[in-house]
Amino acid sequence: MILLDHVTKQYPVDAHPALDNISLHISPNEFVFLVGESGAGKSTLLKMITKEESPDTGKIVIGGIDLDYVKKRHIPHYRRRLGVVFQDFKLLPMRTVYENVAFALEIAGMSNREIERTVPTVLNLVGLDEEAYKFPNELSGGQAQRVSIARSVARQPKILIADEPTGNLDPHTGQEIVDLLKKINDYGTTVLVTTHDAEVVNRLKKRVITLKDGKIVSDQKERGIYRLDSNNDGINLQRPGHKLTKEEIARLAQMHKAAPAPAAPAAPAPKARTTKTTKSTKPATRTTVKKKPLNTPGRSVI
Repeated sequence: MILLDHVTKQYPVDAHPALDNISLHISPNEFVFLVGESGAGKSTLLKMITKEESPDTGKIVIGGIDLDYVKKRHIPHYRRRLGVVFQDFKLLPMRTVYENVAFALEIAGMSNREIERTVPTVLNLVGLDEEAYKFPNELSGGQAQRVSIARSVARQPKILIADEPTGNLDPHTGQEIVDLLKKINDYGTTVLVTTHDAEVVNRLKKRVITLKDGKIVSDQKERGIYRLDSNNDGINLQRPGHKLTKEEIARLAQMHKAAPAPAAPAAPAPKARTTKTTKSTKPATRTTVKKKPLNTPGRSVI
C-alpha cells in the first residue's frame, strides 16, 4: 500500500513546487503507470517513496510504515522492503549475472544456502538461465534490464518501482520487459512504473496517473491510456517528433465517426413585401353639390 496525503516538496532553486499538495493511494497488488512530461514531478515522487527526499509538508505511508518515523540509520533497512529497477541498470561490471543477483541477497543478510536456492529460481523467472555466468558487457540491453529486475525481486519485495525501465530499449524489447513486470505483478507484487512509452501504456490498459507541474491532473483507475493532452482524448501531440500509433489513429477515426454532423445553416427568412404609397401631386378637385329647394306645402315654385 502506498499513501501520500497532501504532500508538497519545494526545491530552493525552483520557482514552483516539484510536488504540489499531492494526495495518492495505491492499493496492494495494483499495477500503476506514472506518466508526465519531463519536470512534471515523477522522479521527485519516487524519491519520496524511497526516502531519498523528505516532503516539506504532508504524510507518506508505505506498506504500513509512516516515513516520518523512519530514522536516517534505518533507511537502508526500509529500502530492502522495496525493489527498484533503474533505466541504466546499475549492474556491477566485474560480477556475473548470478553474482549480481546473489550480491543483493548477501546485503539483505540471506544465508549462502538460501542464496543458492533463490538465485536460479529468480533467473528462471526472468528468462536468464543460460546467461547466469555472463558478465554485463556480454549482455544485450534487454538482458541487462532483466538482471536488474531479477536483482530487485530476489528479496520478494511487496512493492516494485521501475523508473523508465524501457527508456534505453527498442520497442520490442521494451514490451518484453513490461510483460515481465506484469508477470511479477500477477504474483502479488505492487508495481509502479514511470514511463514516456505511450504504446506500452495503451496496450496494457492499467491504472494511469498523469502528473503536470507537480500536480495530479488525471487518475484513470481502470483501462487507462497515455494522455498528456488538454482535451483528454488519449492522443499526445505535444512531444516533438511524436508519431501517432495505430491505436491513436483508430481512436481519432472513431471520434470523427461518432462526432455529429454540423447542422446546415438555416435559410434566411424571406423579407416582408412592402407596398409603397404614391402621393399624388395633383391638387384634389372639389365637387360642389347644388342643394335642391324643398317643396313646402302652400308654396309653389316658379
